[in-house]
Amino acid sequence: MQLSTTFQTGRLTLHFSGELDHHAAKEAMQRIGRAIDLNLPRDCIMDFGALSFMDSSGIAVVLNTHKRMVEVGGRAHVVNVPRQPMKVLTASGIYRIVEIIEQEALA
Repeated sequence: MQLSTTFQTGRLTLHFSGELDHHAAKEAMQRIGRAIDLNLPRDCIMDFGALSFMDSSGIAVVLNTHKRMVEVGGRAHVVNVPRQPMKVLTASGIYRIVEIIEQEALA
């Protein structure tokens, strides 16, 4: 899995690509935590647009990111979710905790 970050005007965007599975989740959570600590964003956008696969470890990444954002007084969102990762997110009910929105809604 690849993870890149951009920060602009109080918004940290995390760009995920490839496969988010148990092999990638731990490192992703560490990198995300460091990016949040460094930037202290108001919003953290997890862009799953280039994610080809996600297992239940991806749920842990989303929840951990949400928790870190609450700790710094911010919010987390998930955007651009492909079909397979959306099935995992929907089955977990995570949308009750973390908002899943279209990219256009953030503009």
